[in-house]
Amino acid sequence: MAGVARFPATATASAEASTVPACAGLDQLRIPASVISLPTTGGRVTAAVVKTGVVSGVAVEYCQVDADVFPVDPAAPSIKMRVDLPTGWNRKTMMFGGGGFNGTIPDLTGNVPFGPADQPAPLARRYAVLASDSGHQQSPTAVPSLDGSFGVNDEALHNFAAGDALKKTYDAARFIIRHGYGATPVKSYFAGGSTGGREALEVARRWPLAFDGVISAFPAWNNMSEILDLGYLAQVLSRPGAFPGPEKQGMLYTSVIAACDGLDGVRDNVVSNQGACHYDPRALRCPDGADTGPTCLSDAQIGAVKAMSTPFRWPYRIASGETSYPGFPFLSGADMRTPFLGFGTTAPANPMPVTSGYGLQYWEQWVRYFLTRDPGHNSLDVDPRHPGKWLDRISALSTVEDRNNVDLRPFARAGGKLILMHGSADELVSHLSTNDYYQRVRGVLGPRATHEATRYYVIPGANHANFGTPAFAASWDSLTALERWVETGRAPRDPVVTDVNHNRTRPLCEYPDWPRYRAGDPNTASSFTCAH
Repeated sequence: MAGVARFPATATASAEASTVPACAGLDQLRIPASVISLPTTGGRVTAAVVKTGVVSGVAVEYCQVDADVFPVDPAAPSIKMRVDLPTGWNRKTMMFGGGGFNGTIPDLTGNVPFGPADQPAPLARRYAVLASDSGHQQSPTAVPSLDGSFGVNDEALHNFAAGDALKKTYDAARFIIRHGYGATPVKSYFAGGSTGGREALEVARRWPLAFDGVISAFPAWNNMSEILDLGYLAQVLSRPGAFPGPEKQGMLYTSVIAACDGLDGVRDNVVSNQGACHYDPRALRCPDGADTGPTCLSDAQIGAVKAMSTPFRWPYRIASGETSYPGFPFLSGADMRTPFLGFGTTAPANPMPVTSGYGLQYWEQWVRYFLTRDPGHNSLDVDPRHPGKWLDRISALSTVEDRNNVDLRPFARAGGKLILMHGSADELVSHLSTNDYYQRVRGVLGPRATHEATRYYVIPGANHANFGTPAFAASWDSLTALERWVETGRAPRDPVVTDVNHNRTRPLCEYPDWPRYRAGDPNTASSFTCAH
């Protein structure tokens, strides 16, 4: 069924189909609530403007359509969405996911996560591209994607955390597309990373007929579990003397690379053979365990490093059934040279400094607006190991944020295809968590059905969203691979990923394999083999 349109156009619409959008006729178009499958009060197009521009090196003319989808609760914000309708439409759609707490519409001229630097973005390929802010608008004074204030409203919270805004946006966009072109798409795709990666997995599970193919990169899929770990780490790092500053973070990273880099057969500043890396941070212990400067770690700092890189388990039950988060593999080469996504440059405090790690700021926003709904609450006062009066609220939120039903059987039966990717040096979302997701999917679908519908690649040295200057800046044309798989039945075979920062390639190995050096030019993928 991979080549069958999920929602075929009607005969009338097909007869009137155009590849040039009727842009002027879309302005102020009313979107009936009846065309949206989840509760709303309808919506309206607020602007439709013809634009021209160069998108990834290609000149594109398109109609930029902005619209609002109205809430049921008058106190809830609208979903602000955008659809770009190109001239020369290829009869396909690409929906993008967001990041962090969302709150802004993603750049529709951009590429898919870990996308190719030398290939056109979806809009340049003449996809109709769509996305939304997930149902709330970030404060202009907030750190980008770190405004959780919408969480005090239940409808806004469900739009974001449960993914309801995704389907509302999708349905409204299809209505706009049908009016713009006189036809519905023949193929629909979704791509996202981090929060967007979680959203990608959610649309495949909740609406298995909506998308033919999905790209999910570094997905924050079990959000509640990670949040609890982040809260624990905030407490650990806030202890007197426990926070390792940026110099010590760099020292630790260099020490791990020196110890574990060559275990894959070549020294290339990438730890590929993580299973063989058994680094102990006590190798950097200061004399007598006291902090004597930036060239060593105190006992308190060693304890903090171990807390970050080992699983966190909580001694109580939450409604989602989750009991742990696997931790962040800093001792296996995670990139500590980007402190904003990891430790941060200053220790956690109340209020949380904007120079603390991204995840620690995320925790504070979550505590204030999702958990306690008290904007002044001290997030360090909430102990994820012993939450006391907050336990019932944590459990209730887990049913929204940790909807960890991994049953992709309906998606797979409908011919859906999922490409899943994660960098092993991710400092914000643990790739070990995505390993767990894939293993759970395999446990439900079985090995054969999983392989027919899913490919999962762990990319050694790649960090979160190629942020900063990662050891391996991953670039792969996953969209073309997904199109070929969905539309012709040809699954990805021997894919190669490029490091655009260092002009080198590696085989993109299916999990649990990793690239082992054999012989030849270490900058060329053919010099490596995928090993267990």
